[in-house]
Amino acid sequence: MAIANLNETIIAYKLRRNQLQLEITNLQSQKRLATTEQLDFMQLTQARKNEEKNKWKAEYEAGKDTTYADIVSYTEIDEYNEAVDKIQAEYEIYNAELTAWETSIDNQIATADTELTEIEAYLESYEEMLSNNISNDFNYGLE
Repeated sequence: MAIANLNETIIAYKLRRNQLQLEITNLQSQKRLATTEQLDFMQLTQARKNEEKNKWKAEYEAGKDTTYADIVSYTEIDEYNEAVDKIQAEYEIYNAELTAWETSIDNQIATADTELTEIEAYLESYEEMLSNNISNDFNYGLE
């Protein structure tokens, strides 16, 4: 290949390499965001469960001798269990969505990494070709 063509090819591959590196960085940032969001939602879920616990514990204590005389603990109250189950179900659905999003990001990162590795190999090859062509041009006629 002519030197100009090789230079143009090298520049195009370097541009693509830089784009991929930026894309990978952005994807890794999104993954960290997903992980942080997952932790935040887990804490929110736990806080909501604690609110229900406190609410129904107070309700049980207030009606222990009347309404809830046949119950040993607030954890046996059906409404409490339903509220906690609903909170847990919401958490599991949201967690599944976040996990799917993280998996998608991981797949995109892997694909971009593979393409980046290929580009690095092509760049090395084209840069070697360019070096050889330049060397041959300077050595032309000296032998």
